Amino acid sequence: MFRVGVEAMKIKLKIIGPLIYETGFSEKELELEKPITAGQLLSRIRIQENRPKIMTRNGKAISPKEELEDGDRIAICPLYSGG
Repeated sequence: MFRVGVEAMKIKLKIIGPLIYETGFSEKELELEKPITAGQLLSRIRIQENRPKIMTRNGKAISPKEELEDGDRIAICPLYSGG
């Protein structure tokens, strides 16, 4: 599954709104090789990095350049507008 000598981590991922149709799931626990950035995670779950969205880690907004850590809870939702 992973290369020898590579650290693994688990994250919980929640997808919100129409992004569910792109990824094919709404919630999932993933086991990933370390290190991985939020942007690299996007490409693994088939969401374009330049698509307008909000990503949070443990309830706080993050950028695609930030590295994820074991146990993180990541939520990804599209930008909405209205009033």
